[in-house]
Amino acid sequence: MGLEKDQAEVKEPGKGQSEMEELYLSYKGYAFSIAYRLLGVVADAEDAVQDSFMELQRRGLGGIENLKAYLAKSITNRCLNQLQSARSRRETYIGEWLPEPLIEAYDSPEAAAERNDTLSYAFLVLLERFTPVERAVFVLREVFEYDYESIADMVDKSAAACRQIFSRASRNFKAAFSAEQGGAAAGPSRTVLLKRFTAAFEAYDVGAMLELLAEQPVLIADGGGQEVHTILRPMAGQRGVLALLTSHRVLRELRSWQSEIVRINGEPNLLFRQDGEVAGMLCLEFTGDKIQQLYLIVEPDKLRTFG
Repeated sequence: MGLEKDQAEVKEPGKGQSEMEELYLSYKGYAFSIAYRLLGVVADAEDAVQDSFMELQRRGLGGIENLKAYLAKSITNRCLNQLQSARSRRETYIGEWLPEPLIEAYDSPEAAAERNDTLSYAFLVLLERFTPVERAVFVLREVFEYDYESIADMVDKSAAACRQIFSRASRNFKAAFSAEQGGAAAGPSRTVLLKRFTAAFEAYDVGAMLELLAEQPVLIADGGGQEVHTILRPMAGQRGVLALLTSHRVLRELRSWQSEIVRINGEPNLLFRQDGEVAGMLCLEFTGDKIQQLYLIVEPDKLRTFG
């Protein structure tokens, strides 16, 4: 996918709409899908999309032969700048920083053509291990299938360097994904497993919870950089995670909230409400019928899109 040809033809503007408005409606989902995977924050991704289209409106369409590639480059440049500044802020973040979850309605209509696992919450968490450039190269190649020459132009590197960056990032990603998620083994549906987990969690049922946990599960919580209401450090290992999930003191408030199963990042996960307001979210990653990863988010700003 080079910069010379655009695979998606630009639509003719409709009556009562400017050409730029028509282009925005046609391409905003695509632009957002790149920005969200690069930043992991909905509001920041939306800002990057808005800024890119405002720049496009100022410069005009003259000389742009591939609009999708132009937008991808504009989005990528903004996201790289954002990621560089975010890294320094997150170094002083109290506890663990997790990406902002995404409700299904926010994703692009083009998502049907994308692999669902590249939107999963576990995918986003693993991307946090990459440097900004590694993340951009990996996402542009792995998810959106740009060629190395196009990616080189977007990240200001040589095509050979981008190939090496992707190769290294891909190896590291696959090794981590294999170790932590174990692949998509056959087993009961996610909804059935989530119901089993909820029943065991609410009943403090040690036996039932033990049957669900893998040998080396990991629980990570994000409380918004505050020293209250959450677990500050990841808990790894069956014994420690089991103790947390069945403790009568830890996560007690979470049990008092009403839980429901909703689609989060393309998969069924758990949402918690307090007095009708969204107060928490828990994403579980399974191998077969065993829980490998638990991601708990109680940061209000990261839950605002759930209403």
